[in-house]
Amino acid sequence: MARWVMILAMLCVAPALAAQERGFSALARVDAEKSVVRDTRLGLELHLSLSQGVPYRVFTLDDPARLVLDFREIDWQGLSGAEFARAERAIGVRVGQIRPGWSRMVIDLAGPHILDSAGLVVERVTGAGDLHVVLGAPDAEAFAAQAGTPDLPGWDLPDPEGALVAPRRRVPGEGPLFVVLDPGHGGIDPGAQVGGVTEKDLMLQFALELKEVLLRDGRFDVVLTRDADEFVPLERRVALAHQGRADVFLSLHADALSGARAHGASVYTLSDSASDEASAALAERHNRADILAGVDLSGKDDVVADVLIDLARQETQPRAERLAKAVLATFKAQDLPLLSRPGRHAGFSVLKAPDIPSVLLELGFLSSPRDLENLRDAAWRARMAGALRDAMLVWRREDGARAGLVRQ
Repeated sequence: MARWVMILAMLCVAPALAAQERGFSALARVDAEKSVVRDTRLGLELHLSLSQGVPYRVFTLDDPARLVLDFREIDWQGLSGAEFARAERAIGVRVGQIRPGWSRMVIDLAGPHILDSAGLVVERVTGAGDLHVVLGAPDAEAFAAQAGTPDLPGWDLPDPEGALVAPRRRVPGEGPLFVVLDPGHGGIDPGAQVGGVTEKDLMLQFALELKEVLLRDGRFDVVLTRDADEFVPLERRVALAHQGRADVFLSLHADALSGARAHGASVYTLSDSASDEASAALAERHNRADILAGVDLSGKDDVVADVLIDLARQETQPRAERLAKAVLATFKAQDLPLLSRPGRHAGFSVLKAPDIPSVLLELGFLSSPRDLENLRDAAWRARMAGALRDAMLVWRREDGARAGLVRQ
């Protein structure tokens, strides 16, 4: 990143830190009526009116072009992206929590508009803050040179709490089955939305209930990749499972399809090629979660490129496929609704742990009134949780028997 951008970012933080030192500690609120993103002659500008000054940073990310603003911390209530963004050069705006105590705004840019300036003015008497960010004319080369998360002291986003603790190594089939449950989306990334219902909230609720069912059984150890409304990058979700040496990784989702009548559950396993166009589109939407949340993906290697990873997956992938079949068979036996072709595969990034059998479960579709009613029904969720417990126990017995044959 160009040195002058680093200096700019450091200057941006200083006034807000000073405001905090003067004792303004209540949660800052945004004044939606006085805040706007609008086009200028060559670029665009952002005005953000806050009830008080807060520490913040501003930076841009490339491929695709995005403007990212981090805060400690903002109450976004009342801010509507449609009313707030009045600029043709701002093609999308998202706000939300990125970690507990951290807020983020991400603005998708129509082109590589370079960051010209950013400044926060704090009113001396009231402590109210006015943030002004200016983006200039598009310049692909200069934008690429600027883009990246600034390396500023004290601004490293903390890891989510509750990192997995690796259990002691054990013989396959003995001791509790260590399951990592991954409630999809979270924080700034709501996932699918229908009315006031969001995928992130439903999946967290179900994950917490499923965890309770598994722990009460006594034959499982369970950890969640998130246990609150916070954003966890896809790479971090996989890394947590790998760090904890999980036996099973289960990612939980409930998508929405416009104009489609699809309903029922489906189970996905990893594949370089999708089983159908709908699965390919679904994987693309899920894999964009990090981009939507303003995560810097520059310089990250493809996790499936390494030869050793491919070799490890030769053993793991068949185990994941047998897990998916066990889940679907149990759902069918217990008369739970299934998609017409419930066993599918696609290139989901969250399933790319090479040494852990991983599946992605779509519990249903928020766009289906029938599925939405089920997902909001505690009794139905309890049936689904019980079926998943039964399926994993069946799979474990079969997997343990196969492991014994391999050792022989």
